[in-house]
Amino acid sequence: MRIGIDAGGTFTDFIVYHDNGALETFKLRSNPHSPGSVILAGLKQAAGSRKAEVIHGSTVATNALLERKGVRTALVTTAGFEDVIHIGRQNRPELYNLTPRLRTPIIPRAMCFGVRERAWFDGTVAEKPRRNELARLKARLKRARVESIAICFLHAYRTPANEKLVARALEGLGYLCCSHDVCPEFREYERTSTTLINAYVGPLMDRYLGELERGTRHAISIMQSNGGFMSTREARRHAIRTVLSGPAGGVIGALDAGRRSGFPQILGFDMGGTSTDVSLSDGIPRETMEASIDGFPVRVPMLDIHTVGAGGGSIARVDEGGLLRVGPESAGADPGPACYGTGDQPTVTDAHVVLGRIAADQLIGGQMHLDVSRAAAAVDSIARRLKISRVAAAEGILRVANANMERAIRLVSVERGHDPRDFALVAFGGCGGLHACEIAAELGIRTVLVPEYAGALSALGMLIADRVRDYAAGVLNRPNVEREFERLEGVARKELRGGAELVRSADIRYAGQSYELTVPWHAANPAEPFHREHQRVYGYANPDRAIEIVTIRLRARLAVAKPKAARRGSARIKAPSQARRIHTAGAWRNTPVYVRANLSGTARRGPALVIDYGSTTLIPPAWRFSLDRFGTLRITS
Repeated sequence: MRIGIDAGGTFTDFIVYHDNGALETFKLRSNPHSPGSVILAGLKQAAGSRKAEVIHGSTVATNALLERKGVRTALVTTAGFEDVIHIGRQNRPELYNLTPRLRTPIIPRAMCFGVRERAWFDGTVAEKPRRNELARLKARLKRARVESIAICFLHAYRTPANEKLVARALEGLGYLCCSHDVCPEFREYERTSTTLINAYVGPLMDRYLGELERGTRHAISIMQSNGGFMSTREARRHAIRTVLSGPAGGVIGALDAGRRSGFPQILGFDMGGTSTDVSLSDGIPRETMEASIDGFPVRVPMLDIHTVGAGGGSIARVDEGGLLRVGPESAGADPGPACYGTGDQPTVTDAHVVLGRIAADQLIGGQMHLDVSRAAAAVDSIARRLKISRVAAAEGILRVANANMERAIRLVSVERGHDPRDFALVAFGGCGGLHACEIAAELGIRTVLVPEYAGALSALGMLIADRVRDYAAGVLNRPNVEREFERLEGVARKELRGGAELVRSADIRYAGQSYELTVPWHAANPAEPFHREHQRVYGYANPDRAIEIVTIRLRARLAVAKPKAARRGSARIKAPSQARRIHTAGAWRNTPVYVRANLSGTARRGPALVIDYGSTTLIPPAWRFSLDRFGTLRITS
């Protein structure tokens, strides 16, 4: 038995792959105050006394960083570089804002400590830290009551000797991590930021995983941001690699669903309760080394996912200028949308309830009853402020939310040289199907796919994922790159036993450039794939210009058994389970409501609602829909 778990802001999704090939899924309300208790309750429900392999997408590191609830952390760095994390790159994210909001570092300046040490760019150790200075530093850190320490020295990516020496001297003070282990790459600001964030959230991940391991005897693995999973031992050491853990599972699940239905080029659209995650896959998932979380760079391999604060629980409000806003604040799981019976602020879900798209007994197979009158009262608060009708207010909330999500899709497609019309939109998450067709129409996308188990596709993606480990080494100005690759491969074979596939790549740039492109490694001619990729990305290449190999990368992948694709027969479509009046395309319409399990390959025309255990899909008028042999709902305009 294998179990995938995606811990979301509103619900935690479980999907169980039984040894007889059957898949089943269920949801539990998330508990932001005790996420581990929900995981343990779900595992008990799913497996009982049986042992299972668990792949879990965790939000512990992400939430701690976004909410600034990490542990008391200190930064130990080369003397004279204590201000690096506060100075940053001085980039201007708001070009025309003369008074931008100052970015608050995750630790104060008083928690940054300098050590007199120095290594040159070529790896020569010019000065070692002195014992008496390290003794004084240890005493200062004890007085500061630190729980975690990030050690990041200048040029430690070339020679880690001084970082290792200081780490040994500070043993016993708490959680320790060094930049040569977390991010062995040049550029001190990005390396410092990545190492510091890892130290800031690492102890929380350690405690969380300890709670899970004490509460269950299942073998637990953690989903990484790069689309593969890793052991809990690795997650404790590299918590930074889990910051996009759940969304990464969604990218893998969406690409698998698209491929099986004949659409390898997809735009992933994952709309959950708190946020929406969008991604682009042109046959393979796109990756980035330049991610940013809450304004701080994270220099580890991650799937290229863009997140916006627009989900089912996103709160609608009228701002000081009288304009309607939706998100990024969310009602989350507690108190949740007004229709859940405990909250009172209007949300996207409440707007759908007011427009009849979500009925009182519709969510999670009817197990959760919604308060329709409470939802109406919450939307009325917006209607009164804007002096419009309740229906107009609900429509406005959804249009604003759609606009936010359309912008996100344009960012990962149009702004990066891709035409969204060349892609199918794969919609999943609890709310994805309710918005997908309207967003696709605005973007000119003709095909929308809603996979089977859409409400838990991120959890299913975790079961499809392989075990993956990424390694890197800074090699700028190093003469023997091949020797460094061999060193990394030796480490990979030791850590991932069992015949892992090893794939080489490198960050390369033209001499004098500031930024690199990551390309497959060709030992005979490293420049060839770089020129080709530079032409694709920037529209030109210069084969006569010298190149620099900045960082080499190695990916070790250990394939695992995957759930077999579901296939459906061609049974005749059954009559709608019911029909009700819903508001769509600007009018109230009598709309057939179908239970997804009763659909077949026979094409039908909207308007229609298709209801599944964990998701609802709205098909507007004139759109056609049917179920393909893999259980994917295919909707075309």
